[in-house]
Amino acid sequence: MSQSKTAGTVPEDKATEEEQPRSPREIRLVMIGLVVTMLLAMLDNLIVGTAMPTIVHDLGGAEHLSWVVTAYTLAMAASTPIWGKLGDLYGRKGTFLTSIVIFLVGSALSGLSQTMNELIGFRALQGLGAGGLMVGVMSIMGALVPPRERGKYQGLFAAVMALATIGGPLVGGFLTDHLSWHWTFYINLPLGVIALAVVVVTLKLPKVRSTARIDYLGAILLTTGITSLVLLTTWGGQQYAWGSKHIIGLGVLAAASLIAFCYVEQRVEEPMLPLSLFKNLNFTMVSIIGFVVGFVMFGSTVFLPLYQQTVQGASATNSGLLLMPMMLGMLVISLVVGQVVTKTGKYRIFPIIGTIVMTGGMYLLSTMGIGTSSLTSACWMVVLGAGMGFLMQITMLLAQNSVELKDMGVASSTATLFRTIGGSFGVALFGALFNNRVTDTMKEMLAGKPIPQGGFKDPSQMSMADLRTQPEYLQDAYNHAVSNGTHTVFLWGAGVAIIALAAAVFIRQVPLRGSAPGEKPAEASLEAAAV
Repeated sequence: MSQSKTAGTVPEDKATEEEQPRSPREIRLVMIGLVVTMLLAMLDNLIVGTAMPTIVHDLGGAEHLSWVVTAYTLAMAASTPIWGKLGDLYGRKGTFLTSIVIFLVGSALSGLSQTMNELIGFRALQGLGAGGLMVGVMSIMGALVPPRERGKYQGLFAAVMALATIGGPLVGGFLTDHLSWHWTFYINLPLGVIALAVVVVTLKLPKVRSTARIDYLGAILLTTGITSLVLLTTWGGQQYAWGSKHIIGLGVLAAASLIAFCYVEQRVEEPMLPLSLFKNLNFTMVSIIGFVVGFVMFGSTVFLPLYQQTVQGASATNSGLLLMPMMLGMLVISLVVGQVVTKTGKYRIFPIIGTIVMTGGMYLLSTMGIGTSSLTSACWMVVLGAGMGFLMQITMLLAQNSVELKDMGVASSTATLFRTIGGSFGVALFGALFNNRVTDTMKEMLAGKPIPQGGFKDPSQMSMADLRTQPEYLQDAYNHAVSNGTHTVFLWGAGVAIIALAAAVFIRQVPLRGSAPGEKPAEASLEAAAV
């Protein structure tokens, strides 16, 4: 199997220059641009989701509504590994700036859309740029700050995630109500310009001119495989039955593409995703953990608000606030873990603790029922958030510390990709489990009940206000159905989280780059973590 030969691809002094210590002032200035960019990447879908009903009212095409989100998600997931590799080959700064520009152009055009088809196309362009935003932030952070020192800053990223989750729906609702849905896209422009200006002025990285050939075949095969997987999990059980020819065909296409991709990557000089990275045990284990964290996190953020609004009667107006306990738990623990890692250089215990706490949080949430109070559910959400707080930044830290600096972009994009794909699978599996349990419960509880004039309406397609106008026994049946569905989702989620715990046990303590004096540098210890 041929190995990646980036030594002839980048200047000899690239690694040396990137390893040179940066002043705290320089890092803080660059961090402004990185934080704003990360906020852009995380806010978009949350803001736009709130405006969807208004967009459909203005543009029509309700039958294509799901593609407004799917086009963005597909483009982002498929382009993520490509952006990471381009950054390694041609320089992180130029690639990062290019992704911001593409994202902003897509945002502006989306806001100018006059038809649903235009909006879908421009959302795909926006997603193409978004694929490079998160990867760029993480790989530049990895190039500027040694892993040992990165804990000082990782709390900022956790704070951005919490701010986006809580504030996104609020901002989207405000813009839609007081300006127009177009501003849910235009709001990206001033933020993006700030990020561009800060990065251009403050970020200094060596210029890279690659002589390597781009792995076009690998890029095509990987893109096809990722696209097939995302469509399979998006359409399965929703647009098409799981056993339909469309879903089976997507599954076959995904498997064939990814198998062919693995074959090609072992034979090209400069692979799109060097499979040799997975020889490193830590890299492989944190990739598995990242997949499970995405699986659990995205599933939780979809079904928790539904339970709170339906069963507990919470208001949907400020839906982002419903997840505040989970986000606060994540933020506080992430800050603490970052500081401890910086001071001690020890990290192995955190993935183990995090996966145990995350599994416990999922199990506790599975115990919620019709009579569970808002305070109790908030406490269980804090536990789940704390578990993810142990894991969210540490997985990226370990992925980057497990590779050489020349592969920083690939490591960052791979960690991001596994989390994204995990989220897609989580929403699909949880959705199928939830819908099946809701349907079964409704059938059981409505057996022998009188049928209202005009027949039963599907409660899942009704607003909370409309649901309250239905017969009391229908409301009661639906509340029990949602409660049972939520129980099933989180119980299965706890089972899936155990996989992450098993992976965490195998992680090895390898010194972080930037280790304290007297410690063995991580670069010289990479073999210690190899299989």
